[in-house]
Amino acid sequence: MTNEQKQYATKTMLGLKLPTDPRWVNIAEKNIEEILIDHAYCEQKAASSCISLIIQFPEKEKLREVLMPVVSEEWAHFRMVIKELDKRGLALGNPRKDLYVHQLYEGMKRGGSREEQLGERLFMNALIEARSCERFRLLSLEISDENLREFYHELMISEAGHYVNFIDLAKEYLPETYVKQRWNEWLEMEANIMKNLELRGDRVH
Repeated sequence: MTNEQKQYATKTMLGLKLPTDPRWVNIAEKNIEEILIDHAYCEQKAASSCISLIIQFPEKEKLREVLMPVVSEEWAHFRMVIKELDKRGLALGNPRKDLYVHQLYEGMKRGGSREEQLGERLFMNALIEARSCERFRLLSLEISDENLREFYHELMISEAGHYVNFIDLAKEYLPETYVKQRWNEWLEMEANIMKNLELRGDRVH
C-alpha cells in the first residue's frame, strides 16, 4: 500500500468520534474463526443493502450508477471471506444478530422527504463502512497471521472507498449544509453506541 493510499484510508476514518477500544483486536485475534464467519455475513448484508437501495429508489440514476459496482465488490469480498473459511475447514454457520447495526437502524429519522429518507440510509451505510474500515486497519496492523494481515489491508482500502461513495451520494441528493449537520449527528450517535456496546471479539462491529 502506498503512502498516498495510507493517507486516503486514514483521512476517511478521521470522522469517527470514538476509536475502537485497543483491546478489541487482541480479543479478535483469539477468536479469528468467529470474526471470519461474522465478516462473511457483513459482506453479504452490505451487498444486499446496496441492492435494496437501488430497488427502493429506482428513479435515482446516479445512485444506481454508483452502487452497482459496490454490490459486485461486496459480493466479491463475501467470496473472499468464504475462501478463507474454506482454507481453515470452517463452515459458514448461521448469521448472528448485529447489535451495532440494529442500534444504528433505531437511530434513523423517520418521515421527511424522500431524499431525506434516502439520506438516512446512506448515512447508516457510510458509518458501517467507516467502522469496518477502522477495524480492518487494526487487524491488518496487529494480528500475527501474515496472510490475514494482507487480506484485511486490501479490504480496508475498499471499505474506505465505499464510505466515500455513500457520503458523496448524500451530497448528490441533499444540500451540503444538511449533509454536514446530519452526518455529524450520526457520528455523535455512533460514538455513543460504541461507548455503551459490549466489547466482543467475535464480531466485526
